[in-house]
Amino acid sequence: MSIKVLVVDDSGFFRRRIVKILSGVSDVEVVGTASNGREAIEKARALKPDVITMDYEMPLMDGITAVKSIMQEQPTPVLMFSSLTYEGARVTLDALEAGAVDYLPKQFEDIAHDTASIRQALSDKIHTVARARYRMRRAGGATTTTREPRGASTAQPAATPA
Repeated sequence: MSIKVLVVDDSGFFRRRIVKILSGVSDVEVVGTASNGREAIEKARALKPDVITMDYEMPLMDGITAVKSIMQEQPTPVLMFSSLTYEGARVTLDALEAGAVDYLPKQFEDIAHDTASIRQALSDKIHTVARARYRMRRAGGATTTTREPRGASTAQPAATPA
């Protein structure tokens, strides 16, 4: 069974390269693309992908706002891309807090030339992100996202008497 991926980025060049790179991964199928956060929400709803790759900076609606909306409506593992992200950056933390599972720095030069190593890195990340399972909980009106490794028990602990 293939992993269905929705690719979201405002850069047509970057979208096309990601689609082309992922087409070389045997168990990954790109089911659609979107060029902004609003379109990403609509496509996620319609296509029900297993994984979404999401750019941070986009017109109409940024990636973090889109991730928050997708997590509330239909939790889906998200791999964030950004030219702004690097270890410890506020944007990276915001993306992870919004519900993204992981991130990759957006490096146009690498994606334009070094297809083999980018394919391997992207394939590894997609497979890792696809294994993430989300469970939405409502607590006091707030929605939180928790990650569970695949195969983890979903049984609830027994209630303790008051």
